[in-house]
Amino acid sequence: MEKFKRISFLPADILIPKGVDMEKWSVVACDQFTSQPEYWHQVEKFVEGSPSALNIILPEVYLTSANAPDKITQINNTMHKYLEDDLFECYASSFIYVERTLSNGKVRNGLVGTVDLEAYDYTTGSKSRIRATEETVLERIPPRVNIRRYAQLELPHILLLIDDADKTVIEPFESKKLDLKQLYNFELMQGGGRIAGYHVPFEKAGSIADALLSFENKSSFLYAMGDGNHSLATAKECWEQTKRTLNKNEQQNHPARFALVELVNLHNTSFEFEPIHRVIFDCNPQNLLADLSEYCNKINGETCNRSVEYIHQNTAGNIDIKCPKGSLALSTLQNFLDEYIEKNNCSIDYIHGVDVVESLASKNNVLGFILPAINKNELFTAVAASGALPRKTFSIGHANEKRYYLECRKITAAN
Repeated sequence: MEKFKRISFLPADILIPKGVDMEKWSVVACDQFTSQPEYWHQVEKFVEGSPSALNIILPEVYLTSANAPDKITQINNTMHKYLEDDLFECYASSFIYVERTLSNGKVRNGLVGTVDLEAYDYTTGSKSRIRATEETVLERIPPRVNIRRYAQLELPHILLLIDDADKTVIEPFESKKLDLKQLYNFELMQGGGRIAGYHVPFEKAGSIADALLSFENKSSFLYAMGDGNHSLATAKECWEQTKRTLNKNEQQNHPARFALVELVNLHNTSFEFEPIHRVIFDCNPQNLLADLSEYCNKINGETCNRSVEYIHQNTAGNIDIKCPKGSLALSTLQNFLDEYIEKNNCSIDYIHGVDVVESLASKNNVLGFILPAINKNELFTAVAASGALPRKTFSIGHANEKRYYLECRKITAAN
């Protein structure tokens, strides 16, 4: 279809496992529960002996472990085995319409397809069609490149946002799903809710192209990262490395040029932007708070004060964060924490849920910061005006509401 040559969200050859226990196959995004290894131990026990996405992803709780290189080798070997064993059914040149029923009963609609990485730029000041909503931490990319570089498959936990107030792209399939083949419908493990997926073959995808073309004709900024920014940045870096080895013709349709994502509408009623809190380990909480106040006092120019809650053991309070007018308190806080952690040999984690922060901060030498949520309706405007927000500014829902790995796609060229 000629019109798909003019847009950045495209159909793909999507792989779905066949003849497997789908509840054991599908696992939550690898960047969740990074301070709760017991979660991943429970998952390992639950899926033991069954084909599972857990066997072809590396949870970030293990990313810096001594045996991470061995785990990556095992992942690549398992991908090869799954392909050799014909584990997947391929749905060529397709989208998948997804309905995710969350634990609160709300339904999140999405479309699984690919994005053209040539239309994505995560660098500061980017004017590309697909933009990062939060700062990309460059040092987080190389370890992920090590995983993807030799992988035969990709699995997306990426949620890509579109600002579609009139609900023209995704939502029409809600009424059309009875005419589509249902590919899966099952309960997700560990309280993830339920998910159902429907095949949208190429010949039924014209409405997607028409709707997206109307968007792309109006604006140069159409897609914003919701979840998985560093995963898409990793795909981009791998493509840039691969591209240098190809001629112009080979670059056009090489599978590494594209990345599998789920497109979701910012205006879906299930979306609630949750704050991502900060927990600092191996620190002196009193000294850190004093140094933060001193740091804020040195900020020049037109400023304002915003209050942020902190917690340490049985002590909770608020500290005024001085920040440039119009910016987030988080910008100042994160800049300070980056410097403080490097100088004082501390560590930081980014946490979903106040209860988890309270539990972690109950220990000695641990300080938690409880941060407010941002207004989701201001996201595209803020990114267009000021660029990417500080990293880990917001989260789409709680940890168990993140995207679960399910669909796959080959990312290596045919031999």
